[in-house]
Amino acid sequence: MSAITGKQYIERIDQLKTEIWIDGKHVTGNISEHPAFKGIMKSQATLYDLQHDASLKETMTYPSPSTGEAVGMSYLQPKTKEDLVKRREMIQQWARSNNGLMGRSPDYMNTTLMAFASSSELLKGKKNCFPEHLRSFYEYAREQDVSMTHTFVDPQVNRTQFYMENDNEPIAVKVVDRNAEGIIVKGAKLLATQGGITDEILVLSTGGILEEEGGFAFSIPSNSKGLKFICRESFVGGDSVFNYPLSSRFEEMDSIVVFDNVLVPWERVFYYDNSAVATSFQITSSFQSFALHQVISRQIMKTEFILGIAQSIINTINISEYKHVQEKIAEIIMGLETMKALIIKSEVEAKLDEWGYMRPDSMTLLVGINIFPRIYPRFTEIIQLLGASGLMTIPTELAFQSSIRKDLDQYLQSRTENAEERVKLFRLAWDLTMSPFGTRQTLYERFFFGDPIRLSSQLYQSYNIEPYVALVKEILK
Repeated sequence: MSAITGKQYIERIDQLKTEIWIDGKHVTGNISEHPAFKGIMKSQATLYDLQHDASLKETMTYPSPSTGEAVGMSYLQPKTKEDLVKRREMIQQWARSNNGLMGRSPDYMNTTLMAFASSSELLKGKKNCFPEHLRSFYEYAREQDVSMTHTFVDPQVNRTQFYMENDNEPIAVKVVDRNAEGIIVKGAKLLATQGGITDEILVLSTGGILEEEGGFAFSIPSNSKGLKFICRESFVGGDSVFNYPLSSRFEEMDSIVVFDNVLVPWERVFYYDNSAVATSFQITSSFQSFALHQVISRQIMKTEFILGIAQSIINTINISEYKHVQEKIAEIIMGLETMKALIIKSEVEAKLDEWGYMRPDSMTLLVGINIFPRIYPRFTEIIQLLGASGLMTIPTELAFQSSIRKDLDQYLQSRTENAEERVKLFRLAWDLTMSPFGTRQTLYERFFFGDPIRLSSQLYQSYNIEPYVALVKEILK
């Protein structure tokens, strides 16, 4: 098989009949027709269709190393700096189609799996580790264009740095049995974005694990027996693109993932009963470098979109002459150009790793992922400050189809737009910054790659400051 189409993606997910619960109800029928999922699945399908656009073929795909068929560029294991540029151009082509609002577009997980597979030798010879399973699954996912989500966050029961459960009924997922067929896991994990609307779910544990049975990584089909997705409330405001221009299309559901004695076949186990590997693999592998390269590439597209919205508000209500307005836009421009410079620097300073793969410079990207969680909330604030009361005077689509249309046309017009077009723009700004969808976007970007304080600490501890200390010592001699 090769890169799939949007139609194939939707058909595959509908056929899975994954167990999904939302608002206390078990979702039945085709998931692609459910109000909470149909918009995002349609948007996801659009991404897959871009792989078959003749004008974008070289951007979106590359020949499979095993079959020669066209497969998704986000699976490419880069060997050169030019390969990194190809990956970025593909990521940004997808992100441009949703303005960076889909944090879990397929390229994120494709990149994650590619990075893990490219570092699989780290698992070689270690207890209960199967690097060959990881490489095999990567190749399977690449050839079948598998859609994936992942989950690694434990339930917020006790947030101390090291926590061991005493209950016989686990809360956080752990291995509870092993047999000839595979491992049995029980418990829950949090925050699987797009949970239930992908072919597979990658499950892994991270640092702070004291019990060996809590250290594992595997992938299983989303419809595996005993696996269920419990969703939060949907932030889709409605079907109307006028009323909800973003949430109606790009609302990525988040879910709790419950494992009720789920069997994971041995061929899908990458490692188990190994807390040391679970703690170190993400850090020592190329995951951070490649994942951050994808994330920041997307965030650049999102920042461009924000800049466009902000300037559109300025143009519409004619406020460009004010210095404080110019200062606010300059803030967004500085953020955008900083992120662009960092992504390019990471590619220019990329180096081959010990297995021959070209890694973007991780320190540069770590700076980027420390910056964006701080500037994104400020960007939403800037849009709120520019829009002011205009973000509250936003009648719905039905209002413009009613007998009060004449009043709306008279009193909601702007210097450059009629009332309807003006309200469309301000509803867009509202949906990005003030609606449940928009506030979730802000929280999502704040914590996309983890706790911002931890990321700052990681940057401080890993950055080589000694040469600059030496400069001070030299002048004090």
